[in-house]
Amino acid sequence: MSLKLRHRLGLLGSIVCLGTVGVAQSAQADDYTELLDILRAKGSLTRGEYNGLLAHHLHRTHTAPDVQQSSYRKSPSGRSRSSRNANYGDSSLDAPDVTTIAAASAARRAAADAEASARSAQSTLFRAQHDYDPASIVRVKPYVAGKGVTIQAGQIDINLSGFINGYYTFNGAGGGSPVAGGVSTGSTGFDSSAVRNGLLPGGLILKLNTTQDGIDLGAVFGMYPGINNADVGTFNANSGGSPVGLGTAGLDFRQVYMTAGTKDLGTIKIGRDIALFAADAILNDATLLSVGSTGSNANPANTSLGRIGVGYVYTDWLPQITYISPKWHGLQGSIGVMTPLDEFNYAGGGRSAVSSQHSSPMVQGKVTYDATIEGFTARFWSSFLIQHQQSLTSNALSDNSKHSAMVEAGDVGMKLTKGPFEGVAYYYYGSGLGTTGLFFDGVATNGRKRNSEGYYVQGAYKILPRLKIVGSYGVSNLYSAAGEVYDPLMVRRNESEVGALYYNLTDWMTIVGEYAHTKSDSHGPNKEDDSTISAGAMMTF
Repeated sequence: MSLKLRHRLGLLGSIVCLGTVGVAQSAQADDYTELLDILRAKGSLTRGEYNGLLAHHLHRTHTAPDVQQSSYRKSPSGRSRSSRNANYGDSSLDAPDVTTIAAASAARRAAADAEASARSAQSTLFRAQHDYDPASIVRVKPYVAGKGVTIQAGQIDINLSGFINGYYTFNGAGGGSPVAGGVSTGSTGFDSSAVRNGLLPGGLILKLNTTQDGIDLGAVFGMYPGINNADVGTFNANSGGSPVGLGTAGLDFRQVYMTAGTKDLGTIKIGRDIALFAADAILNDATLLSVGSTGSNANPANTSLGRIGVGYVYTDWLPQITYISPKWHGLQGSIGVMTPLDEFNYAGGGRSAVSSQHSSPMVQGKVTYDATIEGFTARFWSSFLIQHQQSLTSNALSDNSKHSAMVEAGDVGMKLTKGPFEGVAYYYYGSGLGTTGLFFDGVATNGRKRNSEGYYVQGAYKILPRLKIVGSYGVSNLYSAAGEVYDPLMVRRNESEVGALYYNLTDWMTIVGEYAHTKSDSHGPNKEDDSTISAGAMMTF
């Protein structure tokens, strides 16, 4: 039923109600018929409606008990209307006046305007639905703290996230004698101060995701700039810095990769990203958000060591083609082929064999399992690494010896979380793996593999909703190879203890205070140690 029709029926009902009101004063008897005349003249009543209402009114007025006593009344025009004279039975009821008529007319106009507005809005909606193109819509998705800003441009999600950190770090040299391949710098005998990055540099990560032909596609660009001067060397942006005027900070472009897959079949990753072996060790390390062992504080690099070399071997960021399976009841697996890396003489002085020839790739794999056990949220993981090191050379091996070694390594770890408590335990073992970095001092000069192992344990507890205390201890051991000539300066053990406080000032900013003690022991009598106090903040968005 249209608005206009409903309005007219309401108006007719009001008139009928007026007509059926009892007898009124005789001076007001013809106001009802005057109202009918006005409405008929304005076109609000058809001729049939007008005649019907008038006849009904005249019938009631002629049958009223006091109609014969009603006085004669002239209309404003002077025309006699005695034949249509009527009285209202209840003198307390006023006859309709000009205000009532105007209100009815205004209501009728408002109803007509509303109906026209509704038709216009409906027409606009139909046009919008017809012209709607999802590919042309740009909107910002709801912000989630720590997950960056996501803009949806049609069918593409564009996510921008990142972090910045800076710490004042004081390193106190504990003294001792140099250890070749050790991570402590205490034997220098000099204290040092710096404002530097922690284990993480700064970061700016751009992610693009979409779905085409039922395939989920993604691209990631991860840029990691430091705040200290760069002095690019063997380790590129991670080489020791250059505390000299007119320097510039370094940029570590760690991530450049693409993904393609489905929820049922899994995902293929192609490009440069964090490796699989020992990745969970560093990602669950509390010093990732602080400093840990400095490595060198006098000329700080893009990053500190954290717990690298004192509990695990650095996973690294490698060119790779990796398959990641769907998750099945909390279980997920990954396997990838990666660019092989050289054996590297990190200790210096010709103490380890080196290589630079690779006819086969490095292979890495990982399995993770997520579960809830006795109220604990738990993650378990295990990963492995295999690489054939060919054409090993050293001061004891000729360049054409064709000596080779198959490097193998594996690890296991777990993380348990319940309420304010969080605990991590990790262990690794390798043959030819080396220590601190992949294949650092992994093969002796005689071409035989050195075995290595290490572990760390870590506990964290939120003593207040925003304040967390963390303590950890870790060790990395490097053993002599079979038949290796005894070297008293060669590193045998690196270890550290770390205690830290983390205060979440806001969702973005965390304030950090930390103490770390690092010690290196050789196969002989040499030892050195240092202590580091750091204070600063990290901002993530």
